[in-house]
Amino acid sequence: MSIFEVIATLIPMTEKFLPEPLITDDTVVFGLLALSLGFIFYTSSIEKGFWKKFYSIVPAVLMCYLLPSLLASFGVIAEEWHTIDELGNTTKHSSKLYYVASRYLLPAALILMTLSIDLKAIANLGSKALIMFLTGSAGIIIGGPLAILIVSMFSPETVGGNDFDAVWRGLSTIAGSWIGGGANQAAMLEIFKYNGDEYSKMVLVDIVVANVWMAIILFGVGKTKRIDKWLKADTSAIEKLKVKVTEFTERITRVPTVKDYLIMLGLAFTGVGISHFFGNRISTYLATNIEAVADKTNFLSFLGSGFFWMVILATTVGILFSFTKAKNYEGAGASKIGGMFIYILVATIGIKMDLTRAFETPGLIVLGFIWISIHAGLLILVAKLIKAPYFFLAVGSQANVGGAASAPVVAAEFHSSLASVGVLLAVFGYVVGTGGALFCAYLMEVASQF
Repeated sequence: MSIFEVIATLIPMTEKFLPEPLITDDTVVFGLLALSLGFIFYTSSIEKGFWKKFYSIVPAVLMCYLLPSLLASFGVIAEEWHTIDELGNTTKHSSKLYYVASRYLLPAALILMTLSIDLKAIANLGSKALIMFLTGSAGIIIGGPLAILIVSMFSPETVGGNDFDAVWRGLSTIAGSWIGGGANQAAMLEIFKYNGDEYSKMVLVDIVVANVWMAIILFGVGKTKRIDKWLKADTSAIEKLKVKVTEFTERITRVPTVKDYLIMLGLAFTGVGISHFFGNRISTYLATNIEAVADKTNFLSFLGSGFFWMVILATTVGILFSFTKAKNYEGAGASKIGGMFIYILVATIGIKMDLTRAFETPGLIVLGFIWISIHAGLLILVAKLIKAPYFFLAVGSQANVGGAASAPVVAAEFHSSLASVGVLLAVFGYVVGTGGALFCAYLMEVASQF
């Protein structure tokens, strides 16, 4: 029996049954999240004493993520749970808050944060953003097989299994998720036919490791200047973009009225409606009429994802607004409202992170952290070599591992004008996700033979 098996036997929780949290009503949970966000931003505004020192170490956005995760870890709230009725039947329940935040507030935020976008200035950021994104993808591709080789040295049963129970098949779904997104993850499950009863373990590894890594990335945002100095990075293009956007905002800034707020909400959520309406129809049409898109084993299957088209269309709507007088609503606080939506999304992502569940499959969790460490190490190495700013490292990583739901969050934390960079890189993730995950899977199959 390995050390991981020993640890697993000491944990009373089971993988298949998730206990009911203290609070299950989404309305009450949302109130808790709102209270958490209000508390964080109130205390972070205090300019002296304990809180001043605390937030000089821990960024406020990281707390927006960690506080809900602590509530989830202590059983106060949860994203998923089970109940047992009098007849012994088990029923699965889930919170809808993340779905609402990612499908409604995220596209609205993308529109509000891109309606004043300067495409020329973004183009001037150069090729380093794309290089770091591709480096992140490469880190996932080579990290999987290397992690299998490392873990096999001290816990071979963790990476074993035969036929459709082979662990490498399950890990291929994580590769699909970490390079592309949910559509690519589903494609890997379809291609390699991993045992469905064991698949939930892979989902757990995906959630735990990816969210811990996102927390580390967000922690680094507060140390950006120090990291950029160590990387000897040239941040001039990023700073020029920030200055240009700031100057434009100051020039058009005005005291917003109720009329301004309602018009901005009208623009944002009309765009959300458009992105959902056409996104769902485009994805359905393509999946129905194009065999390659309908085939989940094809690298073009991501085009059948409604979420993918929602992100694309919402961003397009925001860019189109940037060519009209609507861009002047930035002066009334458009990006600030978008930022508020982003923080709500961050809080709902935090609910997914129940740290106690990491002990359910300790061996696979360790493998996941080794995997993500190789991804991170390669990013740091390349960033150092090409003197890329931490912004490109962070967003390039999250465009892979977090996808369209996380990359804009991280990018916007550097500056609201940079959110669209995260979206554009996340789109590349969908494109290369299935092909990259396939290559990674074949390498993991070879590694598992040693």
